[in-house]
Amino acid sequence: MDKPEAKSARWRRQAGAALRRLRDRIEAFRSYVAARDPVWLAVRRPGRPEIIAAAITVVLVGGFLLFLALFDWNWVRGPIGRAASASTGREVALKGDLDVRLFSWTPSATVRNLSISGPDWASQRNTADIERLDVAVRLRRLFLGQVEVSSLTMTRPQAHLIVDEQGRRSWDLKPNRPDDGRGARLPVIQRLVIHEGRLTLDEQRRGMTLDAVVSAREARSPDDDESGFVLDGKGTMNGEPLTLRVTGGPFINIRRDRPYAFTADLAGAGSRLRAAGAITRPFDLGRFNARLDLQGRDLADLYLLTGITTPNTPPYRLSGGLTRDGARFRFADFSGRVGSSDLSGTVEVNKVGGRRRVDAELASRTLDIDDLAAVLGARPRVTAGGTVATSGAPGKLLPDAPLRTERLRTMDGSVSYRAASVKANAFDVRQVRLGADLKEGILKLDPVSFAFNRGELHGTARIDATKDMPYSAIDFRLSGYPLESIIPARNGAPTVTGRALGRAKLEGPGASIHDLAARSKGSISLVVPQGRMRSAFAELLGINVGAGLRKLLSGDQSESPIRCAVADFKVADGVATARTLVIDTDVVLAQGSGTIDLGAETLNLKLDGETKKPRLLRVWAPITITGPLASPALGVDAAAVATQGGVVGALTALVSPIAALLGFVDPGLADDADCGNLIANAR
Repeated sequence: MDKPEAKSARWRRQAGAALRRLRDRIEAFRSYVAARDPVWLAVRRPGRPEIIAAAITVVLVGGFLLFLALFDWNWVRGPIGRAASASTGREVALKGDLDVRLFSWTPSATVRNLSISGPDWASQRNTADIERLDVAVRLRRLFLGQVEVSSLTMTRPQAHLIVDEQGRRSWDLKPNRPDDGRGARLPVIQRLVIHEGRLTLDEQRRGMTLDAVVSAREARSPDDDESGFVLDGKGTMNGEPLTLRVTGGPFINIRRDRPYAFTADLAGAGSRLRAAGAITRPFDLGRFNARLDLQGRDLADLYLLTGITTPNTPPYRLSGGLTRDGARFRFADFSGRVGSSDLSGTVEVNKVGGRRRVDAELASRTLDIDDLAAVLGARPRVTAGGTVATSGAPGKLLPDAPLRTERLRTMDGSVSYRAASVKANAFDVRQVRLGADLKEGILKLDPVSFAFNRGELHGTARIDATKDMPYSAIDFRLSGYPLESIIPARNGAPTVTGRALGRAKLEGPGASIHDLAARSKGSISLVVPQGRMRSAFAELLGINVGAGLRKLLSGDQSESPIRCAVADFKVADGVATARTLVIDTDVVLAQGSGTIDLGAETLNLKLDGETKKPRLLRVWAPITITGPLASPALGVDAAAVATQGGVVGALTALVSPIAALLGFVDPGLADDADCGNLIANAR
């Protein structure tokens, strides 16, 4: 026998010996019990005491079971109601008959006229009233510590839900417990039937009311399309109609490992939400996934339906996948249109530290700048040719839509947005990039970036919305913006060329951009380090009528260098006062003064030009720039012209007509401006 076979035989002998020893020990224990254990002996050969004890036990158990079978459960309605009241903090009343059936693998109970009162602040109406409630549970599951409802039937149940101005909910039995936002988790209900149910909602903070009928039943036939769960209601939202319809499949043979399909359609406040999906685990309302379609006139209206703060927008239509995992909602990979722009991205809503938090990553392939203006506070106006954004006031440039500070205080979050391209627009914007961070009522915008065909505008803003009147601070810098995009060409040729640099640093209170500008303080500056100007217009800066008109009428296209141009304003109480206003060319040095009223959006500026070269026909009068920012008017100071005319008339009368020409002659003694110092001070 080789070694492996020897080892195997030895192992079998050892195992057999161990089994024999175990069998011998078991036999010895059985013999001991049969011969000496008193309990065993009493069972096999019971005496008189054992027989009496067994009889008493049988009688007691039988009597108890008979008592339960004949017991009138109405006797304990009061104690049950008082115990439930103490547990919930509400008055729970069982006003009708109570019938309990215990002797079954599915014990059941019937309760008639059950009511649950509202909290102290809403005690005028019960939270729930049920005419009849039939419920049965699985006994075997109870032995395992699980509650599984085999059937639940409610006849004419009514639920009255109230949310007051402070956000208290009448159905919250533990109002002091923090709301984690995870949703309700109900026991499994294998069969649910609701007859003539009704649900009312009075949400006082949002001005929402709803009156809905609720039903749930099994299919009466294979073609019965009205079976299953249905909630169908109508109401109002801020005085406008509101409708809600929720449907689901029949509640029969429901299992936790099988998704439960549902649809929901909510319309009101100018918005409509449609969802079709499934609850991942039935009766765990904190987990589901669905396809969500949104459309409406303004995304800001969604706050009334969802409690999520969104900016004002033109009409929108968006579709994407919505998932919920506890307190976390995710609207992912959505796409659609907002106004005339496309929009896609992902939005996530969660609860962090007891506060709602919204984080969004958004992008547009092509942006219509009017749609972005609406987001920044301009008011969208839908026309036949598309959406147009206006400030809201005729002839005004700055948006005047108010910021809803109370909404900003309800949540935290962040937003990033990028537009890869921008439709043709008056400012020649080509790309846009925005970032925002909101925390405890403080909104920080960084960056706010606009890339033009040439040049860019980059800045930051901070809005303190912790009080009803927000206080804002902005700091924007303009670099490399072409002057020809500001001042239009004439006869196909640019009037001026060059690159502009600028900065606006303002702060102040205001509910809108317009209000902020009207109350702001700070500074505004615009600098052109160098450039070129049509010679005809350069001459006219100094009212050099002879040279300017001759070149203008002859179509002269020659240019004069711009040594520098500086406009530096100090802003106080919404009025910008010129500290420096200089345009220095090789032929004229123009210096100015005046104000810009940011609240009224009007200009009142004067430019007084001095020639650097002798000129024969020179009108000694400043150029005026007045009127609204949207359409300023250029003119000449009439009073100065009249004064010069009076001087010329006096020379004609007192000396001679030739001497009168001296009134129009300028020897051209102006010096060049100190451009380096002016630019340094303006920046």
